[in-house]
Amino acid sequence: MINRFNATLFCLFICLATLAQSNKDELNETVSQNKKNTSRALDPLRPAKAAFYSAVLPGLGQAYNKKFWKIPIVYGAIGTGLYFYLDNNKLYKQYRNAYKRRLAGFTDDEFYGPGDTPFLSDEALIRAQRTLKRNKELSMLVTVGLYVLNIIEANVDAHLLQYNLDENLALKPFMDFNNPNYTTQIGLSLDIKF
Repeated sequence: MINRFNATLFCLFICLATLAQSNKDELNETVSQNKKNTSRALDPLRPAKAAFYSAVLPGLGQAYNKKFWKIPIVYGAIGTGLYFYLDNNKLYKQYRNAYKRRLAGFTDDEFYGPGDTPFLSDEALIRAQRTLKRNKELSMLVTVGLYVLNIIEANVDAHLLQYNLDENLALKPFMDFNNPNYTTQIGLSLDIKF
């Protein structure tokens, strides 16, 4: 007997096969449009231009590739890294200035408090400086990494925009009924026609 899992998998496979067949006309339209546009779309310098534009101004390469929805993501990522860098830098300077004032003999810093014993000891100020300096450097490293990722993404996207979709390459659902064993084999087949 067929169990529920196999029946569900079989129904899902039939739905996918039907969906793939219904989208065949749309794919043929896209392929014909790509064939029409290949003469103007093939630009060997397009990826280099996109990378250069993104290096000059983050997000400009994405605009060059006409992927405008990626620009807020680029600025959000780089802006977040810069925000954490500036915030850690500000806190680092506060702790450093308080520590310098204590070394000079003053007890009026914001971490000392109203009494004779400070809220934060000198060792705590040193530890806070070390932690904030490490966080500041890590934030800068992440920000630079996101900037480089922006350039790489624009370059790769420009390469993929020139990728030619062709009907000679197809990924189709595959179903084989094995009558002697009464089993069904379900999978995907990749057809490449030369």
